[in-house]
Amino acid sequence: MWNDKVQQIKEGEIKVISRCISLIENRVDGYEQLLQSIETRDIPVIGITGPPGAGKSTLADALITEAIAEHKRVAVLCVDPSSPFTFGSLLGDRIRMSKWYNVPSVYIRSLATRGSLGGLHPMIIEITDLLRSSNFDMILIETVGIGQSEIDISGIADITIVVLVPEAGDDIQAMKAGIMEIADIFVINKSDRPGADIFVGNLKNNLPAEAQTPIMKTIAGNHEGVHDLYTLLKSYFDNGRKSQRKFTVLANKAYGLISHRRMNDLHISELETEIKDAMKLPGTFNFYQFINSKVSK
Repeated sequence: MWNDKVQQIKEGEIKVISRCISLIENRVDGYEQLLQSIETRDIPVIGITGPPGAGKSTLADALITEAIAEHKRVAVLCVDPSSPFTFGSLLGDRIRMSKWYNVPSVYIRSLATRGSLGGLHPMIIEITDLLRSSNFDMILIETVGIGQSEIDISGIADITIVVLVPEAGDDIQAMKAGIMEIADIFVINKSDRPGADIFVGNLKNNLPAEAQTPIMKTIAGNHEGVHDLYTLLKSYFDNGRKSQRKFTVLANKAYGLISHRRMNDLHISELETEIKDAMKLPGTFNFYQFINSKVSK
């Protein structure tokens, strides 16, 4: 059923890719069979996260420019806040990246968090895998920018960039409990602002002594420092660097999906009826024996 679609995805047919992402995003019947039919490739996945206003979209735009200069095909997933009414993406226009929408080698898709607390779409793993089965050379995932809880990206991306600005200096201690701990690279964007060097020094002092996390300064709007960042990313991928958190995230995802499938044939109303009938029978009803009988099926 899916053979033609899978081949078209593999060849980079954008319309087919977009339709299939919509199928996955909305969990349309058959999407699981589609995912079982694809073959994922080892494509670098770069996560870009950080607080709102840090310049994540501008940095992503600049990294696309670097990749296009090397004739790469780039897929970008921009995860935006959800509308409380439609659950759609509120920033789906992506004005800062609009110049790429008619470039055949760049594919940009806005996704809504749909209430997910980790700053990502609940089907982000599946959508990323679909893109990894296509002919892209790089995948960028920009998270919504919600603060400390935005750590899920570290288990999906091979390399996670945490983007900060000099004004975040007073918040370093608070951020350490969340997104500060997931960075493979820190980018201090808008580094032409006052206090940038002081902020970099404070950031280094607040990192663990054994940490060797690079701290890079950029002015993404002017493309300053972006080439050096892109070069560092390439060196990571050339050396086969991967996030070790990915295995934990995938295990949690597998646990959730398997649990959901095993629960498909359980319904509270049916359980209520069975309990009521069992309690009418002569003898003592043991609730825990009843539970065990369901688990051991």
